[in-house]
Amino acid sequence: MTANAPSTPRPGPALLALGFRPFYLLAGAYAALAVPLWLAQHAGALATGSPVPGFLWHAHEMIFGYTFAVIAGFLFTAVRNWTNAPTPAGGALAFVCALWIAARVFVFTPWTLIAAALDGAFAVAVAIGIGRPLAAAGNRRNYFFVALVLVLGAAGATLLLAANAGRMELAQAGIGLGLDLVTLIIAVMAGRVVPMFTNNAVPGADAGRIVWVERIALASLVALAAADVAGLPRVAGAVALVAALAHGVRLWRWHPWTTLRTPILWILHVSYAWLVLHLALRAGGAFDLVAPNLAVHALTVGAIGGITLGMMTRTARGHTGRMLVAGRAEVTAYVLVQLAAAARVFLPMALPAAYMTSLTLSAALWSAAFALFTARFWPILTRPRADGRPG
Repeated sequence: MTANAPSTPRPGPALLALGFRPFYLLAGAYAALAVPLWLAQHAGALATGSPVPGFLWHAHEMIFGYTFAVIAGFLFTAVRNWTNAPTPAGGALAFVCALWIAARVFVFTPWTLIAAALDGAFAVAVAIGIGRPLAAAGNRRNYFFVALVLVLGAAGATLLLAANAGRMELAQAGIGLGLDLVTLIIAVMAGRVVPMFTNNAVPGADAGRIVWVERIALASLVALAAADVAGLPRVAGAVALVAALAHGVRLWRWHPWTTLRTPILWILHVSYAWLVLHLALRAGGAFDLVAPNLAVHALTVGAIGGITLGMMTRTARGHTGRMLVAGRAEVTAYVLVQLAAAARVFLPMALPAAYMTSLTLSAALWSAAFALFTARFWPILTRPRADGRPG
């Protein structure tokens, strides 16, 4: 994605000039804070009046809090780029951010129904924010993002409503649907941009696509979500195995080894490898070969954490007129989030008795990565573009 700012500068603070600015800052700060809060809950050191159990709160906030904020910021920016039409900025953008912040506050209180309503309202606001310019430009190719955003918001609200009613099985289904939707969104966007980014930055990389592999890769994720919704775990496991093979071939065709000297690229490739591992572990978990939560954390910490961190650093640099080169702080954050994933997935595999150690170590590494991102990008995201252009 390249910068394509409208010719007329937007009035007001730079922070509200374009969606990636406030949402990347909010996401980074919240990622650094929310995991230690959950660890304190898990250890019994922090109690709330919320009817949502700690593990569900953690899952909800990582999917529908952190990840949804990154998706919103990315889509507001990308849709403006695709259509050359405005997405929310200024007061309208501040309002959408306020909905997200209010939802994060209320989900930690006894007023879960308000949190669910705010989750839904945030999703609707994001859908309108991207839907209007897409419709005005006749950009039908990307209409499905509007539907994905609305379904993602509905899944988050359903999780909270189900937990409030004591229907934990339905709440767990909301987590599964949310993860499936985020996986699909990541796979679609990675397929569009990772080969392009690789070829643009690495001469001779020859990253490309195989049409039938692309179709199987994306169709398998849709089928996986359908199997999860239908409550067919063995079918989901078989589909996950097909998906793992297809996405593995897809990643191989992107030639990840050519990016080893380009950190702002290798973070995307390595993180996508975690998605492949997630699908393989899902297949193994469905047939009782591995613990199912290992697959979840390969996805959430390794794939989602790494890809969102990589995309935030890249798009923030590109859309503020800076060079697309990761500095020392960014590379350190990349390494920290990969170590967090390894500690959360591989350490319990090797030493099952070290579960709490792996949990604590992974949480510390994750929080350090996103605290570093937030500190590094605060001045970048709150100041005008380095090249003087609007946006």
